[in-house]
Amino acid sequence: MADEFDEQVTSVAALGEPIRRELYRYVVAQDGPVGREQAAAGVGVAHHVAKFHLDRLEADGLLEVEYRRPPGRSGPGAGRPAKLYRRASRDIAVNLPDRRYDLAGRVMAEAITAAAQQGIPMTGALRDAARAAGRALGERARAQDGHGDLAGVLAENGYEPRVTADGVTLANCPFHSLADRYTDLVCGMNLDLIHGLLDVFGPAGLCARLDPAPGRCCVTIGAGE
Repeated sequence: MADEFDEQVTSVAALGEPIRRELYRYVVAQDGPVGREQAAAGVGVAHHVAKFHLDRLEADGLLEVEYRRPPGRSGPGAGRPAKLYRRASRDIAVNLPDRRYDLAGRVMAEAITAAAQQGIPMTGALRDAARAAGRALGERARAQDGHGDLAGVLAENGYEPRVTADGVTLANCPFHSLADRYTDLVCGMNLDLIHGLLDVFGPAGLCARLDPAPGRCCVTIGAGE
């Protein structure tokens, strides 16, 4: 997770350079891949300047390349194919504090689909989808390194766990904006998701409960009653 965060930050930081940022904007605004000459003319810089910054954007994962000869040129003597740039297909986002709105969206999409297909109440479908998502996160972590641990998975998903003698406090809510506006819905989903994690990693007697307080997640993990 730390390596992924560093990579994302490096990619976003690459756009801090003004010419590089203008070249990126120009490339992604075009209908198809863009050559160096076109990009240079599009933003009004020299060819060698465009080449340097486009290659940096490629190295930082913001652009992808393909090689293609100009139309009408083929066979021996046609010259080397031109290097063309396009927007990278991967998503890049950095949130501080860490947010996981993509995870919330996937859980809700699963719930909506299940409710429509199975004719079940939305609240039950959301509960089931969230718990299944929590179990999937835990099982994926366990498969990756052979064992995994609860605090590690919570950290990877933006919860900023603080382990104490009494249990685990979650210093960050990865669904903060959603929870702020749709508190009951999102906090309930969050609770069920962590229940799913505990299905995989939870020691006997440990449970999650709603315990909202300012400045942290609405869920805490501690000894069961």
